[in-house]
Amino acid sequence: MRKPLLSAFMAAGIGLLAATSSHAAAKTDFNVCWTIYAGWMPWEFAQAQGIVDKWAKKYGIHVALTQLNDYVESINQYTAGQFDGCTMTNMDALTIPAAGGVDSTALIVSDYSNGNDGVVIKGAGKTVSDLKGMDVNLVELSVSHYLLARALDTANLREKDLKVINTSDADISAAFNTESVQAVTTWNPMLADIKTTPGVTEVFSSSQIPGEILDMMVVNTETLKDNPALGKVLTGAWFEVMSMMNAKDASSEAAEEHMAKASGTDLAGFRSQLATTHLFFTAHDALVFAKSPDLPETMAKVANFSFEHGLLGDGAPDSNVVGMSFANDVTLGDQANLKLRFDPTYVQMAVDGAL
Repeated sequence: MRKPLLSAFMAAGIGLLAATSSHAAAKTDFNVCWTIYAGWMPWEFAQAQGIVDKWAKKYGIHVALTQLNDYVESINQYTAGQFDGCTMTNMDALTIPAAGGVDSTALIVSDYSNGNDGVVIKGAGKTVSDLKGMDVNLVELSVSHYLLARALDTANLREKDLKVINTSDADISAAFNTESVQAVTTWNPMLADIKTTPGVTEVFSSSQIPGEILDMMVVNTETLKDNPALGKVLTGAWFEVMSMMNAKDASSEAAEEHMAKASGTDLAGFRSQLATTHLFFTAHDALVFAKSPDLPETMAKVANFSFEHGLLGDGAPDSNVVGMSFANDVTLGDQANLKLRFDPTYVQMAVDGAL
């Protein structure tokens, strides 16, 4: 998951043009994109097993879920109006489509990283303090970068105390296998692969900042407003798969076997990734999280990090430039520029049995 700056702002510029022309109309065909990640494999399963089609038929629409191989590119294409929705993290939702002027809604906060992201140093017995003076390879200006910043806070270090080396998610495992790379920050499945290297230490992980790195299904707000059936289909299909996985029976094992194979691993490997992914298996749990006062507090931290790293636009005066809304009429930032909405309306419908 997660992103370089230039492509983000290129896409944002395109998105400004696309947002007013491609959306804001009732329609029957929708396309949503996703990329491989443990917490998002249920979308692949829902598509492959006809669960999405079943829900779409109920509402008289068609929803295609399209897998893209590049996480960054998936968000860029969503921002440019080529998709109606896309899986992404909370930080990327803020810094790419929202900062680019595309009004977006977090339809489902599906999980948070609870160890799926980590900082690894070569050598036994290492600590965060050992990062001082090191080069650290990561996907620059991504949630990996955010995780590193949060790790450094625990050791009274700052980014100026080390050097960040921008490395794509596709290349980071291979880079770690070279002698020149001593430390990386990354996410699963690359993290799991890197941690199997003999004599390495994971010095910090997202389990130490639970609820801060969120994985979400994000949809275009205008599209959702004009086509509530899309929200109902995606939410209904998602929690149907969650219920199946949570059953802990033969059907859930078969579902996880399918997801493991589709993500390029085996059942044991997939389950190890699920173990560090705090999935909200019930709509009730997802709703409680979405309504928690912790969520706006987390997004304030994310906005501050994003502003400090120039991710909210060259002309951004402060971290409040992009407005965000939450449950219970809570807002952050510029309400005249409200571009990211954490709206639990459809999850509430799932809780109420109203889908």
